[in-house]
Amino acid sequence: MTAFSQLSAAHARLSANVRGALWMLAAAVTFTVMTTLVKFLGADYSPAVQTFYRQVAGLVVLLPLVLRDPKGMLRTTRPGILLFRSLAGTLGMILAFWAYQEMPLAEANALSFTRTLWIVPLAIFVLHETVGPWRIGATVAGFFGVLLMLQPAIANSVGWPAIAALSSAALFAMTVTGVKVMTRDHGVMVLTTWSAILGFVLALPMAFIEWRWPAPMDLLLLSIMGVCGLVTQMFYIKGMSIGDATAMAPIDYTRLLFALVVGFLWFRETPNLVAMAGAAIVIGSTLVITVREARAKKPPPKLDPA
Repeated sequence: MTAFSQLSAAHARLSANVRGALWMLAAAVTFTVMTTLVKFLGADYSPAVQTFYRQVAGLVVLLPLVLRDPKGMLRTTRPGILLFRSLAGTLGMILAFWAYQEMPLAEANALSFTRTLWIVPLAIFVLHETVGPWRIGATVAGFFGVLLMLQPAIANSVGWPAIAALSSAALFAMTVTGVKVMTRDHGVMVLTTWSAILGFVLALPMAFIEWRWPAPMDLLLLSIMGVCGLVTQMFYIKGMSIGDATAMAPIDYTRLLFALVVGFLWFRETPNLVAMAGAAIVIGSTLVITVREARAKKPPPKLDPA
């Protein structure tokens, strides 16, 4: 038996939640690599240019699948929603990259977790979902944590990047809400294909304004950054599809720990205690929302016919 076969057999013996947790940890690692490169390359390449390379990486990977069945991969009845979702995602990515460049990695990461908080009001007003007092209370508490996080950022004259990170999370929440609407009559691969194509088209003019040709080593790092962004999505989806949402959600927050370590060792960033206290409140509130949603979606137990 080869080493790969032994590894596969050992992986298969693990429980679903353990296997899902490993995929989520891998997603946290690749996400940290991506944001580290975003910050490292930020002095020479604007967020718009970095976003362009991120979109190119996704398009290159998907292109063989699109060419195999172009009609099936591009069939849609709602081009307007697809365009809005891609525009929100592209702008959200540019704002997020700027926040990672200008803020400590840990604080920018923590603000990105507010995406779950933004989904709650969107679910009420866009999807017309019924939201109970637990989710509303957790959302209010989460935004109180956001206020704590914004205080040191504004005091240190990085208020606008912090607001950009918060706005990015809101835009990404819109894309998630858009997915919930579109998956009623669109496949996941169709949405992914349109997102990659429209994201590339929308990022191109903004990148052209601030364009500069990268040196060979920079091109390699930009390519790695783009691939890491795409791989992170794949690992995250794989982990969430294997394990229970309530078990997987806490694993996603390990990227905050990774960001703290990388920020301290590489960029000499010292975490702000007030900001980290706010981050703890945000994480706690999003965990409450995740657990309540998972319980609400769980089917009722079957009765014993005897």
